[in-house]
Amino acid sequence: MTTAEPGTGRDVTALIAELGLTADDSIEPTATVPPGRLREVALALKERGFMLMDTVGLDYAAFPERRPARFAVLHNIFHPEDHRRLFLRVWLEEGQPVDSLYPVWRAANYLEREVYDLLGVEFVGHPDLRKILTPDDLEGHPLRKDFPLGESPTLFREGRFIDPPAFRAGLSGQNAGLTGWRGEFRRGERGDRVPPVMPEGGPK
Repeated sequence: MTTAEPGTGRDVTALIAELGLTADDSIEPTATVPPGRLREVALALKERGFMLMDTVGLDYAAFPERRPARFAVLHNIFHPEDHRRLFLRVWLEEGQPVDSLYPVWRAANYLEREVYDLLGVEFVGHPDLRKILTPDDLEGHPLRKDFPLGESPTLFREGRFIDPPAFRAGLSGQNAGLTGWRGEFRRGERGDRVPPVMPEGGPK
């Protein structure tokens, strides 16, 4: 695991050990936090001068390697003075809630609402947990791997379009590109970049 320039002031290896956490095998300095300890760890980091920069949710349902749980919430924690950065990863099963970090950092307000809206993760203790990006009448959560994509081709300028089946294949790594314009080859692939033909009369 990389812990941000070992031997310098940005190395967080000692901090992870001090907090009693387990280092995650990630490119960025990341620690795995049990759900029940999240707020405790966040408070300890705030006391050390850290602030919350971002919160994202991840769905590993289609990930090729086995993961501890289907979902993960990842908090990006940063120290504005010494520039140390630490990601806190919390693994969650389907329907499992996690403590909100709003009582620790007010910045969690809209960040957690976005994860709630797009992945359906419930944050306990959030003062106003409701949708923020999608319409109120939209059923489901768009960033889940099993969320159904629309079936109408999307036409853009200059004849470029997105074909739903090709788009799904591209998201799952089964296709070289996501659009009907051309797309790039994946590593190790070769071939002619020939754009598919738009259906006669335009998108159906």
